[in-house]
Amino acid sequence: MNTVGEALAEIAGLLKEAGIEGAIGEARLLISESLGLSVEKVLGYPEISIQLEQSKRLKGLTVRRVAREPMSHILGHREFWSLDFKVTADTLTPRPDSETLVEAVLERVKNKNAPLSLLDLGTGTGCLLLSLLHELPNAQGVGIDKSPAALAVAEENAVCLDLKDRAEFKRSNWFSNVEGRFDIVISNPPYIKTGDLASLEPEVARYEPEIALTAGDDGLDDYAKIIEGLGDVLALGGFAAFELGMGQTEAVSELAGAKGWLIADVKKDLGGIERCLVIEGH
Repeated sequence: MNTVGEALAEIAGLLKEAGIEGAIGEARLLISESLGLSVEKVLGYPEISIQLEQSKRLKGLTVRRVAREPMSHILGHREFWSLDFKVTADTLTPRPDSETLVEAVLERVKNKNAPLSLLDLGTGTGCLLLSLLHELPNAQGVGIDKSPAALAVAEENAVCLDLKDRAEFKRSNWFSNVEGRFDIVISNPPYIKTGDLASLEPEVARYEPEIALTAGDDGLDDYAKIIEGLGDVLALGGFAAFELGMGQTEAVSELAGAKGWLIADVKKDLGGIERCLVIEGH
C-alpha cells in the first residue's frame, strides 16, 4: 500500500470479504482518517504516497473494521441530523432511522420559538435531545440515562454543539431521578428481544452496549415502564414520541391505550418501516 489508490483497492477488498456493505466508501473513510485527508482528496488523488507511520495506523484501523467494530467507534464520531456527535462503546451509534423521531416532534411543534421543556429518556449520546434543542432555540431539555459513561458522552456533545446552557444530563433509572413536568417526552428505549441479540449484525451484537439494546423476551419491557410513569412527568397538553422496533407499533399502541393514552401519530422511516409512535393525553 504505497499510494492511496493501492490502499483503496486492497482495503475495499478486505472489507468486502468481511461481509461489509459499501466497502469502497468505508475504505475511503479509513484512509481519510489515517492520512488526515478529506474524503474528496482520497477520491481525487490516488497517486498520493502513504508514509510508514500512516500505513501502520491505516492497517490498525482496517483490522478493527474487518473484525466488524463499528465505524463510529473507530472514528469516534457519527453525523446525525447534520450535526457531529461523539460516539463511544458506551453509547448506541446514532442511526438515520432515529431522525424520524426528530422529524415527528418538529412537525407537532407549531411555534418553534416557544420556551418548551423536553425530557429524553435513555439519552445515550444525547443525539435526539440535542438535535431538537438545535432546532428549538428557546427550549430547555433534560436527558437521563443510567450509564454514567453515556452521560459523560452526552455532556461532551452538548458542549461541542454549544448547547450546554440549555441541556442538563442526569443519572436516572427511567423516572427515579426525574422532577417536574415536561411539554415533550422522547425516548429511543431498548426494544430488541433478548433472544434476538445474537442474530443481529456483528457491529451491534458484539460492540454496542446490551443494556441499551435488549428489553426482555418480547422487547417491550421498557416501553411498559415508560408508559406506566409517563403521566407523572408529561405536562397538560404535552405529547410523547417513542422510537419503535420493526413490527412493534400494535403492541406499544396497546400498552399506551391500556393506560388511557391516545395514539396521535405513527411515522415511517425512509425504508417505509413504522419507526415513531406519538401519543398524547385525552
